[in-house]
Amino acid sequence: MDDAPKTLLITLSGKDRPGVTSAVFSTLTGAGVEVLDVEQIVLRRRLVLGVLVTAPRDWKRLRAAVEETAAALDMTVDVDRGVGDNKTRAEGRSHVTVIGSPLKAVHMAAVAGRIADCGANIDRIERMARYPVTAIDLHVSGADTDKLRTLLAGEAATHSIDIAVQPANLLRRGMRLIVLDVDSTLIQGEVIELLAAHAGQQDAVARATEAAMAGELDFEQSLRDRVARLAGVPASAIDEVYDELVLSPGARTMVRTLRRLGYRFGLVSGGFSQITDRLADDLGIHYSRANELEVVDGRLTGRIVGDVIDRAGKAQALREFAEAVGVPLEAVIAIGDGANDLDMLNAAGLGIAFNAKAVVQEAADTTVNVPYLDTIMYLLGISREEIEAADAEAGIVTPSPPV
Repeated sequence: MDDAPKTLLITLSGKDRPGVTSAVFSTLTGAGVEVLDVEQIVLRRRLVLGVLVTAPRDWKRLRAAVEETAAALDMTVDVDRGVGDNKTRAEGRSHVTVIGSPLKAVHMAAVAGRIADCGANIDRIERMARYPVTAIDLHVSGADTDKLRTLLAGEAATHSIDIAVQPANLLRRGMRLIVLDVDSTLIQGEVIELLAAHAGQQDAVARATEAAMAGELDFEQSLRDRVARLAGVPASAIDEVYDELVLSPGARTMVRTLRRLGYRFGLVSGGFSQITDRLADDLGIHYSRANELEVVDGRLTGRIVGDVIDRAGKAQALREFAEAVGVPLEAVIAIGDGANDLDMLNAAGLGIAFNAKAVVQEAADTTVNVPYLDTIMYLLGISREEIEAADAEAGIVTPSPPV
């Protein structure tokens, strides 16, 4: 006679339909068992339900009842005896978010391989989005987060995908402050280049801006030199430039969604307050800090009022915003693309290089190289389905993904 087991692991799989989970637990109710663990997933309308229960004295009778229930549901079932409860996760828990467009099997194989190489385990995998990018979140245990981030950075570069590695802690669920750069981050393009077009100086300013963002020029001196080229431009050009601005895809969605969750936002820009303050009002952003263009008699003088918001100034603004909100720096997310964002990214608990220069990507905690700013939310554990459901409740219609 078989030795009586202490536990039973019941694994049911088949086409998902309403009532499956209810039917299984109704069957288990009759045996008076205790539920030790439950996991359920639905993948492409296929359901997999695993239930670990204490084994009753007449465990074979329960097995037969479960098999009968599965047959009635036209599903398959396995009943394994003597399976222990899940062990407590090993120390060193991380979230590894993989983003690709497209995301291929070879990419996931590379990620899983590096995780295995450092002796870590993938405890759970969740899809965060399938359109317009594919985003997958892996719950990993048994590896130091920093070591894992370093290992996976190489795979991200090799396969041209984005991989973010964050510690699994309560900060991911709490209210946070998000501080964004503006030019080429919140918006597409550079405001100073659009203004320079009104002075016939766009090409020269664009070259200097590119060099400054790559860290090849001192930011303050470069900015003053570029602004000097704007002397004589009518102040009305600021309004015209504002009307030309194009937000990065997903910017409104990100701000709208995270504001619902109580997040706070700040803009910190090496650009100009005449633009950034209006952007903040338009998007519902709480704080804004930027340089002020001097205007005299309705024209730009080619000078800046007060001190320049440079690399150090951006980091200082971030700290002041965090103090005003009342959150620690560990709860701040900074997003930027240029060398003048480096101190700000380093000061934040999570620094994200968004379509950034090489020097920034190398220094940031993680990189995002797809053009959609709302992919940042996948790093926070918020899925595309949740975003769209919240928008639907507010009467906002989102485009349907391709079938």
